[in-house]
Amino acid sequence: MGLKRRTLVRAAWTALGMLAALAAIDGWRLVQAERVNGQISAGALPPEDAAAPAELRFAHAAAQAASGATEAALTRYGALHADTPLGQAARYNGANLLLRQGMALRASSQPGQALALIELAKEGYREVLRHDADDWPARYNLERAQRLVPDPEGVDEEPPEARRSAERAATTMRGYSPGLP
Repeated sequence: MGLKRRTLVRAAWTALGMLAALAAIDGWRLVQAERVNGQISAGALPPEDAAAPAELRFAHAAAQAASGATEAALTRYGALHADTPLGQAARYNGANLLLRQGMALRASSQPGQALALIELAKEGYREVLRHDADDWPARYNLERAQRLVPDPEGVDEEPPEARRSAERAATTMRGYSPGLP
């Protein structure tokens, strides 16, 4: 009985130690996140620092976009493109910036230059949708961009040839007709 009790006590202490280690790791991550949030709220955004946390670089890109520095914001968003949720948000925000620029150019005296920007925005939205097909804001914005500049339909493509043995219409099919009520 003593040996079994001693084994249970050791197992309990081991489990408690593991839980304490996991809690310490989570606490450290929380402290790091609070530091980043503090830097963002204080406006202490780094210049071009690739070693800075991605969240901080994303916040700097968003601040640049809000201040009107769209080229710098697009560059920062481009550096964040990855398959992470933050990278997808950067891709989406970059596409939004491109779409806004394209819409502004389209309304100005240079509508021809808007075409390239809107096409780039559509490609950005498509990339976001490839990663997450249920992203409804990206879907909506892609549809808006499609309305501005529709994709060219294949004029070279010919319709597929109908087989000779295929039925010509649904009305020629034989089947059961229930008649009128």
